[in-house]
Amino acid sequence: MEPKVHRRVQRYGWDKAVEDYDQFWVPRLRSCSEHCLDLLDLHPGERILDVATGTGIAAFMAAGLVGAAGEVVASDISERMVEAVRADAGRRGVTNMRFERVDAEDIAFPDASFDAVICVLGLMYPADPQQAINQIFRVLKPGGRAAVCVWGRRDRCGWNAVFPITDARVNSDVCPLFFSLGAPGALEFASQQAGFTEMQEERVELTLDFENARAVCAAIFAGGPVALAYSKFTPEIRDEVDTEFLDTVAPYRNGEAYDIPGEFVFMLARKSRRTA
Repeated sequence: MEPKVHRRVQRYGWDKAVEDYDQFWVPRLRSCSEHCLDLLDLHPGERILDVATGTGIAAFMAAGLVGAAGEVVASDISERMVEAVRADAGRRGVTNMRFERVDAEDIAFPDASFDAVICVLGLMYPADPQQAINQIFRVLKPGGRAAVCVWGRRDRCGWNAVFPITDARVNSDVCPLFFSLGAPGALEFASQQAGFTEMQEERVELTLDFENARAVCAAIFAGGPVALAYSKFTPEIRDEVDTEFLDTVAPYRNGEAYDIPGEFVFMLARKSRRTA
């Protein structure tokens, strides 16, 4: 898929996924945001960029940690995701946040703008993940740090069949690089290529608990990376792909519920304080 087309698919796909993502993924992935923020060890007054903020779970946590003297910029490729975070901030009365639609491969902020960057489960989606990491490095101040999380190895992800099932019906690779940074050493290597000099990588296995088949399919198809393709399927095709997918996760069924395994890779990376 051409990079320009890939970006358009991601942008409009996540526009469609907002409600299902928030309902079915956010509660199950909250711990990933919490762990990234623990790694960053944020301080009052710092300026933070959240890349691929989704519905803002990490951004709101960060806003509480940096306080009124700090600022969090919640950014996402999806305009509807950004709008959802902006509206939620208004309801909560959060005033130390900004909201921007930003492509991770072209972060529209000056060099050395932020004390820290967080990206929770967003680096699997850019057409060029290395360029996105390069951009994170660029906007960090000297001495700044980044905490990122990506899905791990394909064979450790219990729901990985979603991609071939979808691709068989849309004749293109929806997310061809989804697991690339989850390979051993890949995230560390990409961070080194970007210019980071201190890196700390950690692999964590988690089980994602879904209460029933409807919740699994809503998360995986309507609330995830194939949302745009799924939205274009006829009701008959949706039933077909749901059934095919549920067969692949049948080993993880527990009564009506599904306990689906996943591996996550966390990285804390620091930018050298020395400038050229």
